[in-house]
Amino acid sequence: MAASCYRFAVAALVLAAGAAGAAPTASSDRSLPPALRAFVPWALADGAGTAGRPWAVLDKKNARLHLFDGTGALKASSAVLLGAASGDDSVPGIGDRKIADIRPLEKTTPAGRFHTEPGTNLQGEDIVWVDYDAAISMHRVRPLKGERRLERLATPTARDNRISYGCINVPASFYDRWLKPGFGKQAGLLYVLPETRTAGTQFGAAPAARR
Repeated sequence: MAASCYRFAVAALVLAAGAAGAAPTASSDRSLPPALRAFVPWALADGAGTAGRPWAVLDKKNARLHLFDGTGALKASSAVLLGAASGDDSVPGIGDRKIADIRPLEKTTPAGRFHTEPGTNLQGEDIVWVDYDAAISMHRVRPLKGERRLERLATPTARDNRISYGCINVPASFYDRWLKPGFGKQAGLLYVLPETRTAGTQFGAAPAARR
């Protein structure tokens, strides 16, 4: 399996919803983009948050990861780094390729509905598997020489957050506080919103409630 997503490190912007009180419901939280607010009820009807399972939505266009509770209330949000290339699909077999064989246009973060699992990388670091076969995971960002990863996370724009081989690079402080206690301990659900097609095309019609 490619070591593609076993890289990168530490820190940056964290927004914790409800720090001074009850977290607002995600569908009415005006801090979220309209497309994301509209998607949350769909995810709840799809079974997100059932049985205490952690769930989140990755907004690729804005390079932000949003964590919700079982009612759809926003728990926390953070800027993240994503695949350097625009696109919503992983190249077939990319998880078995060597880093050196991955072309720039193949460094995509795939869109879709993913059942996540806690795991470890080749260095023994704890990570969250998003798509094991494609070697896509969520992990702490690690600074790499010349790539200014921490600086990219700290800018107010998402335009410079595309730098990874496809993995979702999360600030270390956010990973340890928010991802590790949930996604790092049990199976979870991650919805990655597409950037080259609509959410309706990606996910289909709203599912019948499964709750």
